[in-house]
Formats: sequence, C-alpha cells, structure tokens
Amino acid sequence: MKLGILSCSPNCYSTRRLREAAEQRGHQIKVLNTLKFAIDLRQGSPDLLFQQKHLSHYDAVLPRIGASITYFGTAVVRQFEQMDVFSANSSAGITNSRDKLRSLQILSRHHIGIPETTFVRDKRDVLPAIERVGGAPVVIKLLEGTQGVGVLLAESASSAEGIIEVLQMQKQNVLIQKFVAESKGRDIRAFVVGDQVVAAMRRVAQGQEFRSNVHRGGRTEPLTLDETYSETAVRAAQIMGLRVAGVDMLEGRDGPQIMEVNSSPGLEGIEGATQLDVAGAIIDYIAAQVDFPEIDLRQRLTVSRGYGVTEIHVPEGSEYVGKQINESGLRDKDINVLTLNRGTSVIPNPRSTRQLEAGDRLLCFGKLDLMRDLIPARVRRSRRVKTQELPDLPVADEVLATSSASPADADSPGAS
Repeated sequence: MKLGILSCSPNCYSTRRLREAAEQRGHQIKVLNTLKFAIDLRQGSPDLLFQQKHLSHYDAVLPRIGASITYFGTAVVRQFEQMDVFSANSSAGITNSRDKLRSLQILSRHHIGIPETTFVRDKRDVLPAIERVGGAPVVIKLLEGTQGVGVLLAESASSAEGIIEVLQMQKQNVLIQKFVAESKGRDIRAFVVGDQVVAAMRRVAQGQEFRSNVHRGGRTEPLTLDETYSETAVRAAQIMGLRVAGVDMLEGRDGPQIMEVNSSPGLEGIEGATQLDVAGAIIDYIAAQVDFPEIDLRQRLTVSRGYGVTEIHVPEGSEYVGKQINESGLRDKDINVLTLNRGTSVIPNPRSTRQLEAGDRLLCFGKLDLMRDLIPARVRRSRRVKTQELPDLPVADEVLATSSASPADADSPGAS
C-alpha cells in the first residue's frame, strides 16, 4: 500500500509513530505537507499538484488536519475523495467534528448522551439559557477551541454573563453547557478505529484545574471500557462520519456524555497510558479498507432524477410489523432495502424473508415519489422531503457511505 500522511508537522510524535508503524508493515509511506498542495479543477478530471508537480498515485491518505488550516485541509481531502483515493477520515467528517456546535447538533438527533447545551447571541438570552441547562455553574466553550483552550467554568450566572459578553465583543461564538458535576476533573478518551475502540484512557485534572486535557497537565491512566461506553464512542464517531477518532466522554449519572469527537487525535497520550500500538491499529485498518472507494450518495444519486435514498421507520402498530420484506410491497414499487437497522445492529442487504419488527429502520433506495407515501406526514414535514432532493441519510447530513456492501444478500442466519 502506498500511503500519504497529510501533516504540517512531520516531526511530531503522532506523525512519526504512524510513519514507523507503516514502514514496519512494509508499506510505502510519505508525509505530505498539507499546505504544499494545489487543487486543479477541470471537466471530468480533478487533479492535485504537490510542490508544483503532479501528484503520483496513492492508495490511501491519512489526514492530520490542524484546526488552523481546516478549510484548506478539508479541501485537499475532498479532492483526494474526488480522485477515488481512500481517506481514513472524510472531508465532511473532519468539518463536522471541528465545529463544536455543528457536532452537537448532529449528535443531538440520535439517542446518544450529550451535556445539555445552548447557543445564543442576544445578551438578553444569556440568563434564560443558563437556567435552561440547569443553572450555574456552567461551562463556556469557544466553538473552535482545542486542547482545552477556550473552555471556561463560570461559578455563577452573573460571572457567566460577563464572560460571554466579553467574548462576544471580541467576535467569538460561545456555547453554554451544563456542568456535569459528578465528572468534575475527569473524562474518558476512547480511541476509535473503524468499528471498535482500540484503546481508552481516563484523564484526571490536577489541582484546582477542572480541565483534564493532557496539554493542561492532566494525568492519564489506562482504562478498559464497558460495553455501554465502547458502543457510545463507536456510534458517535460513525455519526460524525469518522473512521479514526478520539471520542471524549464524561461519566454522567445516566451514563456516557459525549463532549467532543476529535478527527485528528494525538497518539502520545493514549499510547503512553495504555502501552498499546494504536498507530499500528490505524495503519492495519487503512490497509484493509483501500479496496473500497468511498461514494458520496448525495452526489452520485441525485444525477438520477427522481431517485434517492431515505430512511423508512416501522413504528408500533404499522401495517408492516410482522410481515416479511417480500410481503411488504416495497419491491413491487421498485424500492430496494439497502440496510435494516434494528437497535444497535445493522443488517446489510437483508433477506426478502426477514420479518419486520416495530422499531426497525429501513435505509431504502428508489423513486422519491413512491417512498414519500411511506413516510408519516409529520416525519415527512420535518425532513422536508422533496421530489428533486435527496432526503436525509440515517446519520449526519454530511455522512458518506461506502460501496463495500455486496449486491448479494448479506443477511446471515445469526443476525438480529
């Protein structure tokens, strides 16, 4: 495999470890400075130049895009995607995760724990907003802060109001977030690669500092996550459209609370705490995925006028409950069921004899006019399904699907 690491810091720990892990496995590896690319666009032929020369072929790229170059960095990643080069993290996923408000908006539509959060601009809305998240103390966050920078704890409503007013005067957008008191000074970093957590650590703040980031002097300790926390971390990464992610969680009374999903997580802290080869796990995952090019469903399918993808829910009391897929009439309407989501299980290409249950979610491809009739009016209005538009995918509005599913029936007898 020929792999390019997109990084402006070739000598930092994470980049060095990834390079070492790739070389140890016999892969051809090169660190490419993200800012040295030029993006050329012409009809039918997207192209990239690196240091003013046409870029040679790469099987995959691993983006390590810093917050200061998000716009240009994601444009470079997007260009690789248009050239059908596998990217460990998609441009959309990086964009989703980099903005704290955007990421929480995406996560909030799913049944996954997040701290209560509000976003306001009018100073008259600040005090009511603080009350809505449970009152002081509250956490105030800059939308694009990293490594604990721009995260403040306000002990009273009046101090929070003053801090927010000062930040807004400096043209800063801030979030007001519930302070999870039972997790004060501690959080969990789960390192997700693909569909599993490959390493986890607990970070503990020192002294009076409430932020547990390693860059703020936080102490780390290895951790074995239980199923609930592992599943939450993997789901959060997938919802954001990320295959490699550091998922930061608070230990709330009601279970894990997602603080942030990081698209360029550092390796030094997690490898030092756990003594695990996290870099190697990332390289092995990429090598296993390079034969499956990414497809942007919205972009590819909207060229077929009138066709698209949508999610059809099977609620309690639906006429579909208890019926097999081949008895539902979907195939008679030329509607193909791509996946069946049942609880936390995903069943690709379910068999026609698969019996539907209340709560099932069917990701379907077909004519939008026909599928619109299968969506309850209230849900249809909230999704704003229109004939000429591709409806929401089942996760984030920017999520990318892959073409790795086989056309053959992938449902197995043991699936549930």
